[in-house]
Amino acid sequence: MKAVLAWRPGLRDLGELLLIGSALPLYYLVRGSAHERAGEAVGRATKLIHFERSLGIFWEADLQRLVLDYAWLVKFLNAFYLYGHLPVIGVIAVWLYFLHRPQYLLMRNAFLISGAIGLIIYVAFPVAPPRFMPEWGFVDTVLDQYDTGRPLTPAFFVNEYAAMPSLHFGWNLLVGAAVWLASRNLLLRAFAVLMPFAMAADIVLTANHFFVDVVAGMGAVALGAAIAVGVRYLVLLFWPHDGGTAARKAWLGWLHWLCGLADPQEQPRGRMAPGAQF
Repeated sequence: MKAVLAWRPGLRDLGELLLIGSALPLYYLVRGSAHERAGEAVGRATKLIHFERSLGIFWEADLQRLVLDYAWLVKFLNAFYLYGHLPVIGVIAVWLYFLHRPQYLLMRNAFLISGAIGLIIYVAFPVAPPRFMPEWGFVDTVLDQYDTGRPLTPAFFVNEYAAMPSLHFGWNLLVGAAVWLASRNLLLRAFAVLMPFAMAADIVLTANHFFVDVVAGMGAVALGAAIAVGVRYLVLLFWPHDGGTAARKAWLGWLHWLCGLADPQEQPRGRMAPGAQF
């Protein structure tokens, strides 16, 4: 709380606001512009089903049927799908920004990089979600409840054929990892572990993603995090915090901020916080 009360907005805060405030709408705008190839997306989803059947893991429709008779549970799953993703990520991002800046910066860059990876795949290889395949036994529970697949989301931001990778799961997993690194509180760490796996179950039971989409989402954020950590390492190796002129300090500060490195005064004092070295 002291950190929040002592906070005074500066240029970096404005830069952060502009970066996130422009990247997220741009992500959804580009994603929503790649929705014309319905036949290709459904055909690729059919191949994915056959692939899962060959592995003996095509259980999604059977699992969904187990919950469809419980209206209260279906409504809860639909609500968690809609409001347990970006709203939760936003709240945790604010908490990390003020109280755990190194973990926030790592999450931010991994978030942006994995989003770019996802966009490339969505545009190049669109895949339909299970809910568009009722012939395989799937039910679009969100549409049945709200009469729209994405309530509160403008139509031009929606790409119905962006099932793989599942960043709905991947980004929740990324946030869970950031919370785990930032805190040693047992309740917060339990939340960090359970929340992404609850989302994984949710997106399957609401017929929004296949199991393979979940695995691909994990891979996308893992690659995004690896690139973010690698960039931070290279920047520290070649352009460390080493003083110099005021002009050098200024451009180095912005470079470090953009690459996800906290200012030295933002590093935890005393014992290094978990994950701060990354």
